[in-house]
Amino acid sequence: MKVEQCAFSGSKIYPGKGRLYVRQDSRAFRFVSSKSESLFLQRKNPRKIAWTLLCRRMHKKGITEETAKKRSRRTVKHQRAIVGASLDSIAARRNQKPEVRAAAQAQALAKSKDDKKKRQEERRANKAKGAVAHAGAGSKVSKQGAKGGSQKVRV
Repeated sequence: MKVEQCAFSGSKIYPGKGRLYVRQDSRAFRFVSSKSESLFLQRKNPRKIAWTLLCRRMHKKGITEETAKKRSRRTVKHQRAIVGASLDSIAARRNQKPEVRAAAQAQALAKSKDDKKKRQEERRANKAKGAVAHAGAGSKVSKQGAKGGSQKVRV
């Protein structure tokens, strides 16, 4: 026994019941009753008609016995170690007094500033050496001149 489904209401159509409507594009629609067929041909939206299965599903009617209430999961907090630092060292840092932490921070800042100054001085020294080396190389030639373009003649 093959049970069909109504194209409009979504209800079951048992053998020997219902109507079959075939559109010009050869698509067949089955309806439980002439009421369903009439509403379909009037282009009514089955989601807005209270007795259809689509409307009942949309408003969650008549499905309470099938599905139990969804359980929500509680989030569980974990303390994890960070790469390069164990949980003990992290806890020790957290429990440090603010003065000690501020002093360590100031020391680290001073060290980074000193390193930056050293790097800048090295760069300046290298730049000076490079400038002396380039000065002895001769006159400057533009990219166009190097490629064989016309050169400006100074008088």
